[in-house]
Amino acid sequence: MTALSLQKVVEEALARVGADVSFVRIPRGEPRTTTWLSIEHGFGIRHYATGKNVYIVQTRMAGKLRTVTLGPASVLTRYQATQVARMVLAHARVGADPASDRKRIRSAPRYTDFLDEFWEKWATRWSAKTWDINGGYRRLYLQDAFADLCIDELNEEHVTRWFAEVNRQTGPGAANMALGLLNLMLNKAEDWGYRLENTNPCRVVRMNRRRACERFLTHEELARLGAVLAKERESDHAMRSLAAKAATLFILTGCRRGEILGLHWKDIQGARIKLRHGKTGPRMVWLGDEARTVLDTIPRHDKIPWVFWNIPYRRPMRSIDAYWRKFRDEAGLPGLRVHDLRHTFASHAAMSKETLPMIGRLLGHATVQSTARYAHLDDGHVLEAAEQIGAAVERMIGLAKDFSEVGDMHGE
Repeated sequence: MTALSLQKVVEEALARVGADVSFVRIPRGEPRTTTWLSIEHGFGIRHYATGKNVYIVQTRMAGKLRTVTLGPASVLTRYQATQVARMVLAHARVGADPASDRKRIRSAPRYTDFLDEFWEKWATRWSAKTWDINGGYRRLYLQDAFADLCIDELNEEHVTRWFAEVNRQTGPGAANMALGLLNLMLNKAEDWGYRLENTNPCRVVRMNRRRACERFLTHEELARLGAVLAKERESDHAMRSLAAKAATLFILTGCRRGEILGLHWKDIQGARIKLRHGKTGPRMVWLGDEARTVLDTIPRHDKIPWVFWNIPYRRPMRSIDAYWRKFRDEAGLPGLRVHDLRHTFASHAAMSKETLPMIGRLLGHATVQSTARYAHLDDGHVLEAAEQIGAAVERMIGLAKDFSEVGDMHGE
């Protein structure tokens, strides 16, 4: 389909809905943002830096991803734009011929080929542990899931049926992990031009309910644990002292267990840690004065790159679980997990009124949704917020009363 024939399709569709945009100049240059409307896949509004808004349709025609300008929002109503968009999309679907089908197949790889490409391009960002875990999900649930389809053909029905089958084969948590991995893959398919924007079918599939096992420490509990860790950091037992320093860094940085225990001395660069293999890829961790002080007390060993080095076994320290159980029990915190220290970091950041994007950056989250489930508030902070809001409303009510009294005086 040529640009001229495409323009004719749009003009005919506009005429059918009684809209004339010929007198309006369409803005040029890069759009600032695009808002995709859920009415039709590929239908949206582009917002330009000049303040103008233009309706567009993005669809695959003759094997190519095309963006079609419908007209400015100042002239077209939402209803008119929707009708025109549907006509253009219908023409694109009906007007396809075998030659364009072959081009589409060549431009959008088969699912299995895309899976290989995704692993080569993106999976290299993962830590070794994440690579192994996701490799298991790939082998068990993703490898042969949609073998007969091209990556741009996957739709809501395909993914819903697949997710139901995965739930039949395994537990709800593992099924959620598999769905999350597929969701990431299809997002990348959009980014790499293999699928239309905003067409990821995973967005409409509801995940299984998560088991509520996260916990965060209150100020009083943190004080008790802090006292125990401070004492153990000064212990003459080298490994117990090292484990206490690792636990302290979990609290002070919000890092995952493997991110701290896997540190090399070269990763520490002044007030920063440059993580080579985080769960979501390489990232930077900023260190406060307290965290730098703890790191300064850790002994270095000749020709040993690891920060946390298991001296008796002459290998990197992989776990602090045995020491951790003693620390938490002495602090009167039975059942507290090491990962709850990361949760504590995020929750106290939220209590300090840090924004979710900022907390997500500190934690190394890829999405705000990942951060939101960590950012809890305790009852004291909720009560404080309620009192502040109540006081503000009361002041406004008092102000309104004052205005009323002034009005009555003028009325007299």
